[in-house]
Amino acid sequence: MKKNQDNGPYNIYAETEISVEFYDLDPMRIVWHGNYINYFETGRRSLLAKIKYDYYEMEESGFAFPVIEISAKYLDSLKFKDRAVVKAILVEYENRLRIRYEIRNAATGRITTKGVSTQMAIDMRKMESCFLCPQILVDKVEALLKREKQ
Repeated sequence: MKKNQDNGPYNIYAETEISVEFYDLDPMRIVWHGNYINYFETGRRSLLAKIKYDYYEMEESGFAFPVIEISAKYLDSLKFKDRAVVKAILVEYENRLRIRYEIRNAATGRITTKGVSTQMAIDMRKMESCFLCPQILVDKVEALLKREKQ
């Protein structure tokens, strides 16, 4: 089966539509650059829900996944009342959680922002970094892959 590279190596992604609010704007009346990171978070939460391993499930399993690296490339601006689609794409899950993002203006289809975040697992019981993702995450991703193939 050939993978669609736009959807990552596993073809696991989630899309969420957001609306640009007035409080997201900077003095130039466009979305302040830091708020795109918040939009990434909205996409990441949707992706984790699809995997069935959201923040509550992480906590219950004894793990946290702090962001250790994040980057964004700004290609176009969003403005007040724009609708945007945030796409979060799973890129890696065995050694670390790596997610790629695309934000598109819903009306024009233009990509406004691209980004990547990397998260590392922390065993909260031991307060130690994990150099492999916990088996519970691996199992949940692989179960989703199996469901998607059917």
